[in-house]
Amino acid sequence: MGVVVTDAEVTLADVLALKMAIEEPLAAGTQLVLRHRGSGAERRVMLGTPGRRAREASVAVSLGPLALVPGRWDAYLQQDGPRTRMQSVDPGFSLDRLDAYALDRRTMAYRAYRTRNGFLAIKIAEAEPVADVRAVWFREGRFEVTGLLAYTGFTDDDQHHTARLSLRHSDAEVVAIATVQGVRFHAALSLCDVLAATPDSQGIWEPSLEVEGLDAPLALGANLDDVEGKRRRVHYPATRIDGVPIKPSFTADDQLRLEVGPGMSAA
Repeated sequence: MGVVVTDAEVTLADVLALKMAIEEPLAAGTQLVLRHRGSGAERRVMLGTPGRRAREASVAVSLGPLALVPGRWDAYLQQDGPRTRMQSVDPGFSLDRLDAYALDRRTMAYRAYRTRNGFLAIKIAEAEPVADVRAVWFREGRFEVTGLLAYTGFTDDDQHHTARLSLRHSDAEVVAIATVQGVRFHAALSLCDVLAATPDSQGIWEPSLEVEGLDAPLALGANLDDVEGKRRRVHYPATRIDGVPIKPSFTADDQLRLEVGPGMSAA
């Protein structure tokens, strides 16, 4: 069919905007077919418009009305004959663009991306307010973390919000004041307080961020970027406090944890 996607973006209004290099105009009746990898369910959208020979084409498809369920949807074009999977040269990643998309309050998040084999696909996930982690480090006996408040509806401005960081392990909890300005957060917490709260100095600690104006504490995770499987791919430096090893890590679903003590491994 001679079609290559050169730019793919899901806009702030959840519209899939595509720019394509084409050899021939899209014929009348051409369909965009989205196929769910897990179930095989399909959604079809008419695209074709008769016209003169062209080297480029742009299409826009509103994703909300298609009732797409969470998961990954592969993109195909179909005219009169067999469907053709859509090739893409756009990596589909811009952290600035993803940050802007995450500022709105959403229940579903859509993302266009290029697969490892070079094809266009859509990733869809349920969205709820979260504290998206951007940096983690240890300094002067403190655990520090910074990031972005996502899907909260907060404005990216200079307004300060009262907040606190909590670390929980079994029945123990350590709390510290956090700084939230607009949608950016920073928090620091004493690791000596963490060890004092656990007599055996061992366990998995789960952080959360409570922010004024939000109904529930926010989990600390890292889901906005395109790095999946962070437990295998992202490794932060560990530290020792009074001889006890402490290491930040991610769970299988990219949630941040603190592993305290030897031989710990987050679920």
